[in-house]
Amino acid sequence: MTAIADARILIIATDGFEDSELMKPRQSLIDAGADVTLASLETGEIEGDNGTMIEATQTIADSNEGDYDALLLPGGTKNPDKLRMDEKAVALIKAFVDAGKPVGAICHAPWLLIEADVVRGKQVTGWPSIRTDLNNAGGIVHDQESVTDGNITTSRNPDDIPAFTKAFIGLVEKADARLETA
Repeated sequence: MTAIADARILIIATDGFEDSELMKPRQSLIDAGADVTLASLETGEIEGDNGTMIEATQTIADSNEGDYDALLLPGGTKNPDKLRMDEKAVALIKAFVDAGKPVGAICHAPWLLIEADVVRGKQVTGWPSIRTDLNNAGGIVHDQESVTDGNITTSRNPDDIPAFTKAFIGLVEKADARLETA
């Protein structure tokens, strides 16, 4: 776990995030030693669908892909729907993918990957109601707890958080190993 312990992870979310999809992976990353930053549309507290409050310490507009090793996108229906309407959020996601950095998206968060136009030709999964959207965006959709293709890992729902977090951490560690051998 040395690589994850040295990793700088950015999470982007706004009001309406699925509580467990932000809090559980975040805590697992922190427990593994990663430096985790939460960015939102504005700084200050954001509220999850089930009332969890958490502090966003920076804005998405002030976030730069070059400052982080990986990006995590929690779901919920409202959170990704709001973020996909924000040009800076979409551009930031695309920058991470284009840089080859690990990106994890769970539940409805793959909507953000669709908006960033990075799903075409990728093996993906997501919440059942967005699978048609993923397919229409050119994704190859699977009904599995976690699907990884290249530098993107996706997952279906809160029940899949352990598999999703394990896959995401694996991507971060693999990316670090690729950088060390390059």
